[in-house]
Amino acid sequence: MNRLLRILLKNITRLPSAYGKLCKYAKHPEKYTRQEMWAHIRYVMGCAVEASNVELKVTGLENIPEDGGFMLYGNHQGMFDVVAIAASCPRPLSVVYKKELAGVPILKQIYACTNSFAMDREDVRQSLTVIQNVTEEVKKGNPYLIFPEGTRSKLGNTMLPFHGGSFRCAVKAKCPVVPMALVDSFRPLDEKGSGRITVQLHYLPAIAYEEFKDLKAAQLAELVQGKIQAAMENA
Repeated sequence: MNRLLRILLKNITRLPSAYGKLCKYAKHPEKYTRQEMWAHIRYVMGCAVEASNVELKVTGLENIPEDGGFMLYGNHQGMFDVVAIAASCPRPLSVVYKKELAGVPILKQIYACTNSFAMDREDVRQSLTVIQNVTEEVKKGNPYLIFPEGTRSKLGNTMLPFHGGSFRCAVKAKCPVVPMALVDSFRPLDEKGSGRITVQLHYLPAIAYEEFKDLKAAQLAELVQGKIQAAMENA
């Protein structure tokens, strides 16, 4: 059985009300708290994980700052990445996503609830505007997630080079950076079948601004990618 079909069938009785509530939040996000909307998003993604026949092993939750803005940077392996992150992260997260995903059901509503930003990597001016908007939001105390490869690697547990521009937000916001390593996250929704598999998600120790304040964005990208690579090799 296709794993996505399995998830839908296992949640057939919960899906209408869960999606309806998500749409309600997305239509008027200003009426609800970030924590309230995030709790429902975690519930939806938790249901997906539960039904997926995937064992999600999460480590390092203690490395997520309890308050204040921070940037979460991780490798991007597949469609299951966001499911795993949203199901596990206790703090409300916003995300920078590619504009092609703007109209995808469920994702569309989640983006609206989390004040996420669509980026057009073909439009330099628009990309710079997104970076500035994220910087201002992080300064306000709101955490953001960016996949600095820019797209799924499609190489399994091998990463693509990180784009230095993605790290300008952290440099400008002078905020902590939390690296995040995903292992085998490409398997649930990018491979055929629905047999039992394990996906690992490791939140690594935060890098304080004082530790990278003298680095350029490209150098910070190399530092973060190196930490993620080491975590993947030791998984």
